Amino acid sequence: MIAVIDYGAGNLFSVKNALDFLGVENCMAKDREIIQKADGLILPGVGAFPDAMEKLKEKDMASVICAEAAKKPLLGICLGMQLLFESSCEFKETRGLGLIPGRVVSIEAKNLKIPHMGWNSLRICQPDSPLVQGLPDEPYMYFVHSYACQAARPEDVLATSTYGVEFHAAVQRGNVMGVQFHPEKSGRVGERLLRNFAAMAGEEEH
Repeated sequence: MIAVIDYGAGNLFSVKNALDFLGVENCMAKDREIIQKADGLILPGVGAFPDAMEKLKEKDMASVICAEAAKKPLLGICLGMQLLFESSCEFKETRGLGLIPGRVVSIEAKNLKIPHMGWNSLRICQPDSPLVQGLPDEPYMYFVHSYACQAARPEDVLATSTYGVEFHAAVQRGNVMGVQFHPEKSGRVGERLLRNFAAMAGEEEH
């Protein structure tokens, strides 16, 4: 069972619909017990970093997510990826979950519209990672974001993308993974990534 974490700041229904379409067993998780029992976790998110962190703390989810990430695969999507990092400068300096060394910064893309919205290609840095197995060499994914992650360690970067400047579009450190794009909105390539994650969590398609 993959638990899609519902903390009130997510694109969780589109993620759940994508998993349902793929035949992957999943559920919404609003409490610690479901998160603890799940085989894999997805942390979605849209909106502002400080608000999302506040909601995670209010619902007493931050600590259990960090604890369970040591035991099972965790995938952060869009804002969910950003929350995995140590801090963000969005609106004000805010501490994140601290599962990935690095921080979240504004996109400095001169003469380009912000947010970065639409399809963009990835450069896969670690093709041997199970999360990106079977993806094309330069897959196109769908992005919507104004801030981007800067991983502190190159070995944590799975893929980069470029929008005026290069940014880290996918990361992995042990069980903890994050993607800045929306795989649930990225067609068959995004579906493949979600299948890969489900397989990492031991979930078979039905």
